[in-house]
Amino acid sequence: MSISTILSVVQIIISVILVTVVLLQQIGGGLGSAFGGAGTSYHTKRGFEKTLFTITIIFGTLFVLSTLLALLIR
Repeated sequence: MSISTILSVVQIIISVILVTVVLLQQIGGGLGSAFGGAGTSYHTKRGFEKTLFTITIIFGTLFVLSTLLALLIR
């Protein structure tokens, strides 16, 4: 296996995890708050919500770095 193939597989795995984590965050958000409706009050993230937020940032950063690495390799 070449490094390019391994990097492509890693990107697919990271993207699936990233989409899953983002969708898990949206479950608690509600549709009304997506359009600026009800639920506009600010609250701090705690517990599982904060963990999902942190995981989203980590996997988003990993995806961007793996994409840049793939561009440099080609």
